[in-house]
Order: sequence, then C-alpha cells, then structure tokens
Amino acid sequence: MDSRLGALPDDIETLKSALVAERGERLAEATRATHAEAELAVARAKASDDQALIAHQQLRIEKLTRQLYGPHSERTSRILDQIELQFEELESSATEDEIAAEMAVAKTTTVAAFTRKRPARKPFPEHLPRERVIVPGPSACLCCGGGRLRKLGEDVTETLESIPRQWKVIQHVREKFTCRDCEKISQAPAPFHVIARGWAGPNLLAMIVFEKFGQHQPLNRQAERYAKEGVPISLSTLADQVGGCTVALMPLFKRIEAHVLSAERLHGDDTTVPVLAKGKTDTGRIWVYVRDDKPFGGPAPPAAAFYYSRDRAGEHPRAHLATYTGIFQADAYSGYGKLYEPGRSPGPIFEAACWVHARRPFFVMADLAENARRKAQGKMPAAISPLALEAVRRIDALFDIERTINGQSAERRKAVRQKLSAPLVADLEAWMREQRAKLSRGNDIAKAMDYMLKRWTVFTRFLDDGRICLSNNAAERGVRGIALGRKSWLFCGSDRGGQRAAVMYSLIVTAKMNDVDPQAWLADVLARIAEYPVQQLDELLPWNWRPLNAQVRQAA
Repeated sequence: MDSRLGALPDDIETLKSALVAERGERLAEATRATHAEAELAVARAKASDDQALIAHQQLRIEKLTRQLYGPHSERTSRILDQIELQFEELESSATEDEIAAEMAVAKTTTVAAFTRKRPARKPFPEHLPRERVIVPGPSACLCCGGGRLRKLGEDVTETLESIPRQWKVIQHVREKFTCRDCEKISQAPAPFHVIARGWAGPNLLAMIVFEKFGQHQPLNRQAERYAKEGVPISLSTLADQVGGCTVALMPLFKRIEAHVLSAERLHGDDTTVPVLAKGKTDTGRIWVYVRDDKPFGGPAPPAAAFYYSRDRAGEHPRAHLATYTGIFQADAYSGYGKLYEPGRSPGPIFEAACWVHARRPFFVMADLAENARRKAQGKMPAAISPLALEAVRRIDALFDIERTINGQSAERRKAVRQKLSAPLVADLEAWMREQRAKLSRGNDIAKAMDYMLKRWTVFTRFLDDGRICLSNNAAERGVRGIALGRKSWLFCGSDRGGQRAAVMYSLIVTAKMNDVDPQAWLADVLARIAEYPVQQLDELLPWNWRPLNAQVRQAA
C-alpha cells in the first residue's frame, strides 16, 4: 500500500476539508497562471503597438523629408518601400496581439485591458452612395416590458463595403412612328459608337484599354477573368476593340505629339521591349520624349510622346525630332550625335547632359549600405572607393541647391546657379582632373571621370540656362511603367502592336502627368469623340478635359 494513503486521516469531515483546501489551492494557482498569461499578453500587445508606432513615425519622417528636400540618393525609394513593408507587418502583428490580449483579459477580473490608441478615422468620402439598412427597434421596453415606446433618435454605424463588378446590357430602344398624312416612317437616329458596328460601351472600352496598357494585363488574361464573371468575350473580339480605340484616339495623340515637340526643352529616353518574331524574340525599342516645364515655372502642361522602333538605330530619334529645335536632355547615346550638329535643319538642338547618369557609377562604388548588407549576408563586401565617396558628396551638393530653386523662374534659377553652383562645379572639375591624372586608363573611377570630363561643356550648360534640369528623371519616369510591365505581358506581338502601344502609352502617361484618372478620362472621351467637332478636339486633351457630368452640373 502506498505510504501516502496511509498518512491520510480516517475522518470523513477532515478528508472533505482537505479536499476543499486542495481544490482552492489549485483554483488559486490556475487563477494566478491565467493572471500571468493575461499580463504577458497585455505586455506583448503594448510592445507590438510601440514597434508599430515607431515604424509609423519613421515612415512619416522619411516621407516628410522626401517631400521637403527631395530624394537624397538613389536608395531613397527603396528605403521607403522597405519601411512601408515593415510598418505593414508590424501593424498587422500589433492588431493580432491586441485581440489575443483582449481574449486573455476576458478570463480574469484583475488585469486591466489594453486598448491601442488609433488616430481618428476619416469619414468615408461623401461621393460614395449610401445604402440604409434599418435594424428594427424593440417592440417593448427592455427594462419594464412596457409597450408605450416613442422614437428618440437614431445612431448610424457606417461600414465600407465593396460590391463585385456588375455587368449589364443597355438597350437603346428607338420607337418608329408612321405619318398618317404621307405614310413615311420617322425614327430617331441610332446612338453613336466609337467603333463602327460597335457593341461595347465607352466604360468597357476604357477598362479594356487601360488594363492592357496602363495596368499591363494582356488581353488573354482579361478574357479569362471576364469569363469567370459570366461574360465570355473572345480574345479576337477584345483585340478588335483595342484596334478600334487606337484609331479613334489617334487625333488626340497627334495633338499631344505637336504639343510635346513645341517645347523649349525636351527630356528623352528609351527602353527595350521584346517583340515576337519567327522562331525567336527580337528586342525592339520604345522611345519617349517628355515636356515638363514645371521645374522652371513654365505654364505649359506636361505631356509625353512615345514611339516604337524595331532597333536602336540613330535614324529613329532623328525622325522623331525632325522638326524640333531647342534643348534636349538625354543620356550620351551616340545615336543622338547628329541631332547636335551646328548646321542642322530646321535649327539647332542643344545637348544637356544628365548628372544622375554621371553620378550613378560613382554611387555604385561608394554604396556603404549595400556593403553592410552584403557583409550581414556573409558575402564578400566590395571595396569602397574614397574618390567615389568624394565625387558623390560633391555632386549631391549641387542637387541640394537644385531642390531649393525647383519650380522657380528660369531667371531666378540661373542667378542662384551662377552664385552657388558655379563655384562648386569649377572645384569639381579641378579636383577630377587632378585625381584623373593619378589613375590608370582601365580604372573604374577613371572611366566614370572620363564620361564627365569629355562632355564637360554639356554637363555645365545648366549654369547658363535656367530651363535646363540637372537630371533626366522626367523621361526615366515616363518609361518606368514599361519596365515594370515587361514581366507581365512578356512581349509585343508585332511591330504594329508596338506602334499601337506607343500611342496608348502617350495618352495614359500624359493623363497621369496632369493628375487625371486615365480610365475615367478615356471612358468620357470615347463616349464623346465620335460626334465631337474636330475644331474643338483640344477640349478633350487631359489638361483641358472636364467630365461631361461636371459640365452638366455647371449648366444647371
């Protein structure tokens, strides 16, 4: 027999008392454990909330700094993306821990609950439609059961909801009338369609076109998605609509093109596009020319014109800019060379170099953050060049000055540059020539310096002309969407497809540059352009566009 059983008393009442006491101790121990778990959950929720708050403040600081002073380096956008991703994860974790803490606290009566301090939520936009769902009130008093109730007021709880896309068929019914006098039949004319014998409404057409060229969703994927929504549309039918829309919108492209090529200064760039060929994929080119007068306070609206070519021969930019005269900012591509010839007809084009292109090789050899990252990953860090660091520091000083005069008049920008930037540029040239003499021909730093020193005249042209920017970022932003979309649409189906894409890119990017929703603009234009007077087509350009419903409200 177990010795512990022999030690127990024989009296039943004593045994009951001992059992009650033991149960009490176990209950108290369980309560203490629950209390500890609740306190731990609350502490964990507070810590998660603090981490999310810190990440939020860091994100706000970075965004405000970028807004005030512009990008400090090429890593700024990447850093912002990383902070936003980190904040997203921490915020989600903080919410999970808060809910866990509430569940743990509910099991106790002594641990105070933790509630996160959230900023006041902004009210939902007024333009959103409201649907009232009346929750029936009580038919009797919840306190005494009396039936003599009178409405005192109401509380409204708003919930934001998303309704799946709805499809509908609009039937235009045209009644026929016959004349009792002459027996002739009278009927209203059929409604206009942007495409002959068209069946798709303007909103559907705008969605198809914007999804393909603005969101980089190929037509085959759109067809699959529409079929899953119960609206089967063949790929060939969608392609017909894209071709028809391109033809209908061509007059607007021509007007945008003329507006871009009448600029005093242009930004130019190009990017690769894979093009389907027999048994292989060729590499085509999309060229962009951007007009953006905002940096020097110009009143003209910004716009971009895109072109397509099968190769990168210099004859293409010469054809694009055949009628252009003025300042051209681009990289040092040799195909632009003949554009800058003094005797060019119809007039000269003055080259302006991009300091971002010149800075980039120095920055690669002076990227301390990248080296720290490689070291943390156990990789061999690259050698940091003191000369590259110094070059980056000197070039960044010029960009710091530019940020203070961005958006001011050309005369004011020139005056500030002559006073502040010119001495820095002169010192930079003297320093680079001194250091270049000490380096071998094959040295990477020497190559980066030669790139600038051989083109020093075009690099310093900004000092004498306030219209010139220090960088060609305006053009690089124009082709960024194409670079991001290449992985989605894989390739252009043909040269005609590349030309069609260039037209649509011109329209969509120009709308974005003027803070206009491209899809809404396309839908409104496609609804009106078929019967719009040719002499008034400029009213439909993105910078002149006013939605039809806004005009109706003003007239009313």
